Amino acid sequence: MTIPLPYPATGCKALRRAPSPDSFRALRVRPVQSLDDLQRVFAIRATVFMAEQRCPYDEEYDGNDLAALHLIAFIGREPVGTLRLRWFADFGKIERVCILPSMRGRHIERILLAHAIEIASRKGYRLMIGQIQARLWPLWSRVLHCELQDGRESFSFSDFEYLEIDIPVPRHPNPLTSGSDPFILIRPEGDWDRQGILEESAQRSSDRNREEAA
Repeated sequence: MTIPLPYPATGCKALRRAPSPDSFRALRVRPVQSLDDLQRVFAIRATVFMAEQRCPYDEEYDGNDLAALHLIAFIGREPVGTLRLRWFADFGKIERVCILPSMRGRHIERILLAHAIEIASRKGYRLMIGQIQARLWPLWSRVLHCELQDGRESFSFSDFEYLEIDIPVPRHPNPLTSGSDPFILIRPEGDWDRQGILEESAQRSSDRNREEAA
């Protein structure tokens, strides 16, 4: 069973107002690491983007899903929200943020974004960008410390007008580097604080060597 991400203290610094600790405890957020979770992500996005916003299938599932890190949020056993992260040389990109209609108004988007920024910060990024529907700029500007990108005009796709925003990423106190413990660097993406399967493998090899030497 995947252990949820820790309370995202660094990620919360990117929020203009962090939800209460009780709100964080009520919502479980984890990185997608299985086909089942990816199907849950696709179901949420179909409900929001395809059903609500009438986005065509080929435009919603755009060829980037298997090259991205997805986060999924649960209340109890029910998946209620998701977002997608993609990584470039010196910035990351937050995409496909969506919450089930029946679950809105519970700060789920803030909690998902705090976890996303926490991961970006841990990876050493200092900038995330977003392409947001222009009509939602007032909402994004209230949720995150972010700015409209200078000199960039709006653009349109899938029948909506979009704006580009910059989201500064707070510096993490313990970022991943090329000098980090090798076993931390091979743990599942976004799950760096829990011992991974390959560490169990290393212990098995160590035990076998001791037995052979005895």
